[in-house]
Amino acid sequence: MYSSALSLIYDALGSWCAKALDPLFDSAGILGGWWRQHGLQWETGMSETEPDLAAIVRDIAADMLARKDRGTVATYIPELANVDPQHFGLAIVDVEGNVHAGGDCAVPFSIQSISKVFTLTLALGRVGDRLWRHVGREPSGNRFNSIVQLEHELGVPRNPFINAGAIAVTDVILSGRQPRETLGEILRFLQFLADDPTIFIDQDVAASEKRTGFRNAALANYMKSFGVIENPVDYTLGVYFHHCAIAMSCEQLARAGLFLSFNGVNPLTGFSVISAERARRINALMLTCGHYDGSGEFAYRVGLPGKSGVGGGILAIAPGKASIAVWSPGLDEAGNSHLGRIALEELARHTGWSIFGP
Repeated sequence: MYSSALSLIYDALGSWCAKALDPLFDSAGILGGWWRQHGLQWETGMSETEPDLAAIVRDIAADMLARKDRGTVATYIPELANVDPQHFGLAIVDVEGNVHAGGDCAVPFSIQSISKVFTLTLALGRVGDRLWRHVGREPSGNRFNSIVQLEHELGVPRNPFINAGAIAVTDVILSGRQPRETLGEILRFLQFLADDPTIFIDQDVAASEKRTGFRNAALANYMKSFGVIENPVDYTLGVYFHHCAIAMSCEQLARAGLFLSFNGVNPLTGFSVISAERARRINALMLTCGHYDGSGEFAYRVGLPGKSGVGGGILAIAPGKASIAVWSPGLDEAGNSHLGRIALEELARHTGWSIFGP
């Protein structure tokens, strides 16, 4: 009897509480406003308004093209010194394959170190975690071509995105193959990811890198002395110089990086490029190491995994949202695109895509 009475009382109280408190928690109520202000959503289906990407990209491109502070183009690779610093391009590819682009988004440029994201992907697919016997996973805090750190750490590069690390990764991909075969595999992989067979290697840039790549040769030979490099140094460097000389537009690059935004799967085809775990770990390395000794600044200002190249490009990943590519040839003191970083900071601010919150 007492149990039945208590049950009736609880039911009555529940009904009263629902009527009294629902107006407060409703999206239009007082607490609903607080909830909404703090970025939380209702189970009833309330959703945040999606950003107008076309307008955002258009405005950012116009702002960047008008700016006078453009950085300085790389001069240690002679072919890159000839690139017009007035260029600016931006492209975003979302989960449905929609492209939002502005500026010089269709102009091919030398992706340089951005290629290291894709050689890392191939190497992990080839040898798995055995790769980490040849290269570490920690930020360097030094210039991308520093030999001092390599000497201190007995020939094992700090991470796969500095030059020494990328040369070691290239050597892993080369093992058991000829240089031409390996280079063809890397190029076809990028063409496949971007669904574009017109992506090519700029032979002039590759030759320019080979003629002036004395520091990279020193890094490779030093690693060879510790057994980190297993193949002939000339073979490994030849493949490395050529994959850094691959030319892509912002649109092509954004398409190629899309699988990293969606747990290793290309959302347009459903093809699984890598496992979700490896995609997550590549993104982590891009966030912590993707901009050399400017990685902390990029994470602080942009808050997205990203990889830069001295050709002025940056590939950035908005997990679950989109893949982004930006290009502006002028570099900052750390060797990263000056306007590219500013543009991505603006994009993250307008979209709320930073992985650390809006």
